[in-house]
This record gives sequence, structure tokens and C-alpha cells, in this order.
Amino acid sequence: MKKNIEILEKLPEIKKKITLEIGKVIVGQDEIIEKMLIALISNGHCLLEGVPGLAKTLMISTMAKVLDMKFSRIQFTPDLMPSDITGTDILAENKADGKRYFEYIKGPIFANIILADEINRTPPKTQAALLQAMQEYQVTAGNKTFELDKPFLVLATQNPIEQEGTYPLPEAQLDRFMFYLNIDYPSYEEEKMIVKNDAFASLNSVRSVIGAEEIIQIQNAVKEVPVSDHVLEFAVKLARTTRAQYDNAPDYIKKWVSWGAGPRASQYLIYAARSRAVLQGRLTPAIDDVISIAQIVLQHRIIISFAAEAESMTPQKIINRIISELN
Repeated sequence: MKKNIEILEKLPEIKKKITLEIGKVIVGQDEIIEKMLIALISNGHCLLEGVPGLAKTLMISTMAKVLDMKFSRIQFTPDLMPSDITGTDILAENKADGKRYFEYIKGPIFANIILADEINRTPPKTQAALLQAMQEYQVTAGNKTFELDKPFLVLATQNPIEQEGTYPLPEAQLDRFMFYLNIDYPSYEEEKMIVKNDAFASLNSVRSVIGAEEIIQIQNAVKEVPVSDHVLEFAVKLARTTRAQYDNAPDYIKKWVSWGAGPRASQYLIYAARSRAVLQGRLTPAIDDVISIAQIVLQHRIIISFAAEAESMTPQKIINRIISELN
């Protein structure tokens, strides 16, 4: 326990160094970077949505370099096959005796940080190739199962404005993502700085701050962070109140929500609250930590009804109302 505390006490300084290094390339977006770090040390994955040109890909590749982890980019296209992600068996020949055998060639999924670029451009069959990897940290090919390297983080991007030729992610796939992050346009001053700077030249000056082994130690230490009962109860009530099927659900939930967040959302609320607390130098999370990450954990897990759409109600507005009534 003492060793864990020592590791956690170093986290605010490590976070500061990581942010400074990424800031050499990426202007602004400190909040998004912090949430990606929360997901990393919580063993979660992120879905990033934003229009083209907001440096989503550059941000992720820069983060991989700063964290000194193996990085792999998979460009999702309509003709991408599952084996293009996980790997495939090829027929090889033993030069000594001439016998032929099948050899498994690992795909790009075998890395620490995976950029699933424009994930909604590929059919559900190929999207599903990520499911086992994201949940179980392993890949099955034929009758063999291969363990993935740890830490393992999937950062997927999707473009919100192009609908033709895209395939919306099914709910089972969405539920595997801890966070749904919406990347907005930079401010006027930030955009001037972006235009002035050469991001790709700055990328060469970025140095690594931490390595894979240290991140695994941090992940293990964060799991041991204690959570008080009142914080735990708040997170569970928050997730359960999003469900129209819940006996104690308010009338507006029964009217506006078709399906709410499952138990995985309750887990993620606590995991992320722990990580946010230690990144800010606190050794136990508070209700404010749960509230601060509630939107990005819950919004993609709530399916609203036609009645909600007719009244211009969104998952974000519903979550805000639940929080105001619970807090």
C-alpha cells in the first residue's frame, strides 16, 4: 500500500509533464488530453468525434510518443476485413525438411495504443473484430488465443458530418468505450497559434515522459484507491436512474428514455472518478469527480425515445437533470 501511495503521489507531476510535451504539438485541448489520460490509467477506451482537421489523429500519435508506447494506426474503410485488424494465418514452408505449416502473422491490433481512424466507415462485421480485444485484451484466430500487449488502449475517431458510406456503431460496440469525447473547434487565439506553428516539425522535439511498465504500475495502484460508500451509491443511482425499466425511475425518464446505461457504466463512473482524483493529487474520489465525467461516460449509453426527440431533448440534458435531482 505504501508503494502504491508513492506511485500515486507522483501522478500530478507526471500529468503536468505529459501535458507540456503534448502541448509542443497540440494547441489547446488540455481537457481532452486529461480525459484520455484518465481513460488510460483506468484501463478504458475512448471514442473521439469531431469534424475533419481538428488534429484528432495527430493528438493520439503524439500521446503515444510521449508515453513511449507502441503505436498502431488502422484506417477503417468499407473493404477492411477482420483479419486486416487481428492478423491471419499464412502458409509457410520449413526450409529444413520442406514441410508446410500455417504461421500466424499478427495484425496491427498488437500494439499498446491503437488509433481506429474513422471507425464508422467499416461494416459491423469488421467493427466487431475489436470487441474481444477491447474487453478481454486478447485475440482469437482459428483455435488459438493470443494475449495482447499491456497497457492496451483503443482510441477510435469518427466524423459526425458524413453519413453516406458510414455504418453507425452498434450499442454493444459503443458500450465498450469508457468515454465519448466530442472535440470542438479551437478558440480564435488557439487557431492563430495553430496556423503560426508547424505541428509536424514540433513533433520531432517531443520526448517520452513515461513508459509502459510505469503505466501498468499506475493502473494497478489506481485499482486500489478506496472509494467511500456515499460516492459509490451516487454513481450507482446515477446510472440506474437513466433506465426507464428501473422501478424508481422518474416519469420523465420513462417518457424520454428507451434504454439507459448498464452496469458497466456504473463501473466506469467509479474507475474514472478514481483516476481523476489521483491525477489531481487526491487519494480518494469525491462526488464531484463522478459528476465531472458523468456526461462522457453516460451520453453514448442512453437511447432516447421519439417523444424526447420531438421535444428537442438530448441525452446530455437528461443527464444534467438527473444530476441536479440527485446531488
